[in-house]
Amino acid sequence: MQRKSKLIDSYDRVVDYMRISVTERCNFRCQYCMPEKPFSWVPKENLLSFEDLFKFVKVAIDEGITKIRITGGEPLLREDLDEFIKMIYDYDDTIDLAMTTNAFLLKGAAQRLYDAGLRRINVSVDSLQSPIAHLIAKKNVLKNVLEGVEEALKIGLKVKINMVPMKGINDNEILDILNYSKKKNMTVRFIEYMENIHANTKIKGMNSEELLHVISSRHIVSDLGFDGHSPSHYYELSDGYKFGIIEPHKDDFCTKCNRIRLTAEGNLIPCLYFDEALSIREAVREGDIDTASAILKEVVRTKPEKNRWGEDDENISTRAFYETGG
Repeated sequence: MQRKSKLIDSYDRVVDYMRISVTERCNFRCQYCMPEKPFSWVPKENLLSFEDLFKFVKVAIDEGITKIRITGGEPLLREDLDEFIKMIYDYDDTIDLAMTTNAFLLKGAAQRLYDAGLRRINVSVDSLQSPIAHLIAKKNVLKNVLEGVEEALKIGLKVKINMVPMKGINDNEILDILNYSKKKNMTVRFIEYMENIHANTKIKGMNSEELLHVISSRHIVSDLGFDGHSPSHYYELSDGYKFGIIEPHKDDFCTKCNRIRLTAEGNLIPCLYFDEALSIREAVREGDIDTASAILKEVVRTKPEKNRWGEDDENISTRAFYETGG
């Protein structure tokens, strides 16, 4: 499909990547996300149907979006997710279509997702030890997660692993998860903990220098820099294996940011750190495509230059990551 135009923000960044949270519900209660949030749900009438979400997806693609990632909460908790994916794929099969999941329900869903057009997934694996995984997610999850990863690989999905290293919790498993990912030919990205008011306040994350110190104790590591618009800073081991570190506390994390985020309730968000958003819900429900397009362009225009995680130790985001998928 020939793109009609490009979405360009006020800092001359081309915005061509949209993350769509199809639900804020999650079956985990991870320490770094929402450990104390009661299990609940948003009333169905508040959520955009897949049909309405797709109306906006078509607008976004026509205006220049080339990459879409399905997120949550946990996206596999939304029924008929494969049908939504197929809507997008059938509209434009050149879209880079991916999903982020905790993989707890992936084993039974992977084939349907692949058949619908999904080709890539990111899976959170914060521990390979069942008691530690239980501690982090507040649920016995490891067996299902690893089985989900195996099924995804088996049917041909490309899998990346995400890990949030936390001091005193899973920091002694950095090399284990690196080796696990390497053995299965999956890229791993270590994500610096992003401070937010919904997380366990006792968490202490690890910065990139600390992570590299651990990995360099066993491996020779070369710096590859950033790969295009990816938020990952990539590194290479002497045997050619590449891994990434996502560093939201550094200014260059935002320099090439090309992302906007859409929540299940229709809020279009220009930056992960901030709460500011505009709603496209009424416009798409009324079929007002012109207004939906205007809102998209306004959100891109007002996209902030950078987040505030790196300014000082007191800057804690109020963003609820379970609404936006991180």
